[in-house]
Amino acid sequence: MNWLAHLFLSEPNVETRLGNLLADIVKGSVRQELNLNIQRGIACHLVIDKFTDSHIVVKRSKERIDSDYRRFAGVLVDVFYDHFLAKNWSDYANVSLDEFTAEIYKSFQAYQGQLPVAVNEVITRVVNEDWLGAYRNLTGVENTLERISKRLSMRLSHRSFLLTEAITGLTTHYDEFEHDFQEFFPELCSHVQNWCTS
Repeated sequence: MNWLAHLFLSEPNVETRLGNLLADIVKGSVRQELNLNIQRGIACHLVIDKFTDSHIVVKRSKERIDSDYRRFAGVLVDVFYDHFLAKNWSDYANVSLDEFTAEIYKSFQAYQGQLPVAVNEVITRVVNEDWLGAYRNLTGVENTLERISKRLSMRLSHRSFLLTEAITGLTTHYDEFEHDFQEFFPELCSHVQNWCTS
């Protein structure tokens, strides 16, 4: 799951939500310098990832990814599933997607705790460019894939990656991906709820 799902599944307070977001940004010993609520959010993120990566339905979705992009099938399916969460938001949430994202953005902007500078820069872009709400349309999905492509190109020896073209796989198998998501997501919600209350 990508950032929208991680925030949706997070316990509803700003620090655990930040932790769920930051797990993809903050690595290594820096995590230990963050407060315990943020670390709990990071732990939740890892629980979500572990369950998702090992689930048979997600594996089925990954097999739908074109062989040219199979190396990044996990990343692509995460983004595609966030699209279906945004599209079917009212099936899972009691507030509108706009209300949810507005509340997230407001709480992030008002947060007074200490965060690494790079994290604050990312959060500013998330808010200003409405990264979370943008998942509801295919242009937003494409923009997300473009950002991920740039990050991968920088991280992986400055090789060029262009995941935006993988969106054709989503449009070709759109109904199948949506069916997979709808089968999988309630199980993920239940798993995370059990973890939060254990």
